[in-house]
Amino acid sequence: MLGDCVEVRPGERIPVDGEVTEGRSFVDESMITGEPIPVEKSAGSAVVGGTVNQKGALTLRATAVGGQTMLAQIIRLVEQAQGSKLPIQAVVDKVTLWFVPMVMLIAALTFVVWLAFGPSPALTFALINGVAVLIIACPCAMGLATPTSIMVGTGRGAEMGVLFRKGEALQLLKDAKVVAVDKTGTLTEGRPVLTDLDVASGFERREVLAKSRGGRIAFRASDCPCDCRVGRRGRDRATRHERLRIGDRDGRIRYR
Repeated sequence: MLGDCVEVRPGERIPVDGEVTEGRSFVDESMITGEPIPVEKSAGSAVVGGTVNQKGALTLRATAVGGQTMLAQIIRLVEQAQGSKLPIQAVVDKVTLWFVPMVMLIAALTFVVWLAFGPSPALTFALINGVAVLIIACPCAMGLATPTSIMVGTGRGAEMGVLFRKGEALQLLKDAKVVAVDKTGTLTEGRPVLTDLDVASGFERREVLAKSRGGRIAFRASDCPCDCRVGRRGRDRATRHERLRIGDRDGRIRYR
């Protein structure tokens, strides 16, 4: 119900759209935004149903439920795209409008000709040939090809994270000259990775790697979503461990 308060524990999926009233945490909104970095949420922040709570517990007040949630709207967009008609479907409908009566007329004419002039048993041969013409010439594939391709194309796209708001986009995609895509999670892996290490003056690379590996547990305990990536670089190169301390709220790493 709208206005109800819901408690979401760490690791749980947020059930409804709402506003945080208590707590502080990071929420994985990649299913909506495509961004891999969890977003910090605190009192007053808006959350979307279907996203995943990461670290802390949150209490939120429901602002949209059922078919009013953003996730439900996305599902409706996919369903509308699957049920929409392509421009080429209008041409197919016009052809089918005249083609089907012609096929039925030819099948009836075949039945009459075989019944009147066919060998004995004339009725059997007339039925067989009339039905054969009807089955072979019936444009079933013509009428089913376009709707089937729309459903398969939009459904497969949704599975891969590509949402088509209109089925028309599938037909027009062949004429596209320029395609603009989001970088994060589309052209990249979608998760932060430590790639380079610049050592400040007075420090040695080996020592820094050792300290980073020694602080892996501390990094995992931090609220910052990027901290867990830092300690992995020196995992197999460490020679000694140092005790680290994490700030109460800012997520900074300090040596004791």
